[in-house]
Amino acid sequence: MIRQPAVAGSFYSASPEALAADLSQYMPRTAAPQAAIAMVSPHAGLMYSGHVAGAVYARVIIPGTAILIGPNHSGLGPPISVYPQGSWLIPGDSVPVDADLAETLLAKLPQAKADTSAHLCEHCLEVQLPFLRRARNDVRIVPILLGAVSLELCRQLGACLARIILDHSPPGGGAAGPLLIASTDLTHYEPDQVARMKDRQAIAAIERLDPTALSAAVREQGIAMCGFAPTMTVLHAARALGATTGTLVRYATSGDISHDRTSVVGYAGLTIA
Repeated sequence: MIRQPAVAGSFYSASPEALAADLSQYMPRTAAPQAAIAMVSPHAGLMYSGHVAGAVYARVIIPGTAILIGPNHSGLGPPISVYPQGSWLIPGDSVPVDADLAETLLAKLPQAKADTSAHLCEHCLEVQLPFLRRARNDVRIVPILLGAVSLELCRQLGACLARIILDHSPPGGGAAGPLLIASTDLTHYEPDQVARMKDRQAIAAIERLDPTALSAAVREQGIAMCGFAPTMTVLHAARALGATTGTLVRYATSGDISHDRTSVVGYAGLTIA
């Protein structure tokens, strides 16, 4: 199965040359990349959040496989939609699906279903691929979209992914094991100062690897965090894998680019190790 780009030319350039130039700008090597268990990355158009996503991708050693978990914005497909095999095209390149790992997940978690319909027009995982491919040219992916799932199902999925990652990691662990990536934006369409205040609470919970605190912050502050379920899942998995801390690499809002601070979206890039 070949998954065609859905948002090339809108969320990012459809020209391979122009996209490569953008990635060079967004992924500065200001520090040596480090091993990580997981990361959190935004998924807006690159002109708005590319500098945040690029900063976090530049900080992480990308292993052979990345497990991408994002929100299902369309509502199509099952609650846990796993793209099972094939490859995803991006301008001038393609990224293969790790079919063996996807098959393992489908076998171990009955609630996860093999599905392509949810992924056809979804942008949240696609916009991660140019960064991943630039960081490691032989990277494979396991694309997962979450729809209406419970907190308990997030915990179960996280625990299942942790077991799979342990099984697919060499002795001693490290960066060779599959990397978890939660795709999410934070507050949506609030004044800039309000968005930053709310997002600080969500970021603090992620830094502490505290899914309970994140759930409370989102609920009590009314944070419109589209990738809440993917982030909760990744936090549960990362804790089971021995992660001890989350580190904010960069935060911004769309107002930093548009200069319209009356209604913004928040973006954060974090590493988890």
